[in-house]
Amino acid sequence: MAQISAAEISKLRKATGAGMMDCKKALLEADGDFEKSIEIIRKKGQAIANKRADREASQGVVIAKVTDDAKNGAIVCLNCETDFVAKNENFIKFTYSILDIALEKKPASLDELKALTMDGRSIADLVVEQTGIIGEKLELSYYEHISDEYVISYIHPGNKLSTLVSLNKNIEDIQVAKDVAMQVAAMSPIAIDKDDVSQKEIEKEIEIGKEQARQEGKPEDLLEKIAIGKLNKFFKESTLLNQDFTKDNKLTIRQYLQNTDKELTVTKFYRYSLNN
Repeated sequence: MAQISAAEISKLRKATGAGMMDCKKALLEADGDFEKSIEIIRKKGQAIANKRADREASQGVVIAKVTDDAKNGAIVCLNCETDFVAKNENFIKFTYSILDIALEKKPASLDELKALTMDGRSIADLVVEQTGIIGEKLELSYYEHISDEYVISYIHPGNKLSTLVSLNKNIEDIQVAKDVAMQVAAMSPIAIDKDDVSQKEIEKEIEIGKEQARQEGKPEDLLEKIAIGKLNKFFKESTLLNQDFTKDNKLTIRQYLQNTDKELTVTKFYRYSLNN
């Protein structure tokens, strides 16, 4: 049996992120062969991933970030099984490394992100490997990217909710953009403006409005009119530009932006929460 030095164990740990005892066991099993030891650890990760495939990974972190020029932003969610792991520094660091690759490469979809390589391995394989190291099911479950004239991100304390917002113009007052990103986090709009709400959603709200009015005993010939009134309230509460600004309810978000620049508006936003 090969004699395994502390330096060899440390080297394998640095290469894989596995614990000291797991690295020692892998080196012993591989009779000191470093590359074989790495494969043993990776196979262990796959075995644990297969074993835990039916487990629910409902915890994790949701983080967002923009490039230094504020022209690109990305948001990702990496799930795990327990809040204990979600708060682990290495787990959060691993998630940020995925986010950095997403910002650099700008993949078009979650599947494309998983296929990208980091340190010569696909992100999908690295997630499986981390499953073996951490001992919990991990799942990269969400990714979106925005490119525009100005992009801002917001991460709510605790890393359970993040938003990404783009504006049509670059602005000097960063606080304005931050306020809008925080508005999206707090008020969870479904669209930018009422014209962006799908016809299916509109029809659903009208039917809900009619049924509510019917239950209240309103005359049948007034149900449509009442439902339209409720729909307008829905637009006011659920579309970003028409929402009351949380810091000053005398202003809508549209008015708040136009007070900065008459042409300033939101072009896209994403909001993702572990409670979605």
